[in-house]
Amino acid sequence: MTLRRRVLHAHLPYRLLTFALFATAWELYARERGGLLLPTFTETARATVVLLGEAELWRALYVSNQALVLGFALALSFGVPAGIVLGRFRRLERFADIYVNILLVTPMAAIIPLLVMSMGVGTASRVALVTVFSVVMVIVNSRAGVRQVDPSLIEMARSFGAGERRIWARILLPGALPAVMTGVRLGLGRAVTGMVVVELLMVSDGLGGLILTYRGLLKAPLLYGTIAIILVEALLLISLARWGEHRLTRWTRTQTLTAGGTR
Repeated sequence: MTLRRRVLHAHLPYRLLTFALFATAWELYARERGGLLLPTFTETARATVVLLGEAELWRALYVSNQALVLGFALALSFGVPAGIVLGRFRRLERFADIYVNILLVTPMAAIIPLLVMSMGVGTASRVALVTVFSVVMVIVNSRAGVRQVDPSLIEMARSFGAGERRIWARILLPGALPAVMTGVRLGLGRAVTGMVVVELLMVSDGLGGLILTYRGLLKAPLLYGTIAIILVEALLLISLARWGEHRLTRWTRTQTLTAGGTR
């Protein structure tokens, strides 16, 4: 493959071009229509660099990410097993499906006052909200992963004398892994959202506290810089989850290429 074709097929040049267009449009619009509450792109970039040198930002990152790590770990430790079990045992799913649907349709912002009143304004309520925000994505995708496993594979394994434990180890869990990893990636994005939302609405601490402070002081460049740092962190975490997904599910792509080559 020539260098030109590699460049055309790579994702990075398109992403850089999109970002350059977005930054240019932001800069021009802010210079023309902006004011006290809408800084230019260059002002936001300078404010972001200043923020990265402030101890207050790193303390806020530590506080917020503490809730993120603990809450998402709880979501994974409960959501993955729960989704796999619900996907495997349909009778159990009949009893639990209503609660999964409630988690899907309930506005999560409405749960924040309930959690704060019952658990206080400390770390526990923030961790609980991150868990509630993200666990439903993990459950739904893990359940879908088990359901999409070909039933004929299970029947074939049973015909050869495989027990339930071997079916789980050799068929169900490997077959569900791609969907489980997708749920991990989507749940991580929701976890970041929950981390910020609870700090904005009820617990003025961490990164949400910084946003409220800069908004109250009308320091728009610092406000936008804080939001930019949150977005960069979320993108890095999702990219890390995507990398882990590619590493753990590499065999599925190899299997697809092999199947395509035999046609």
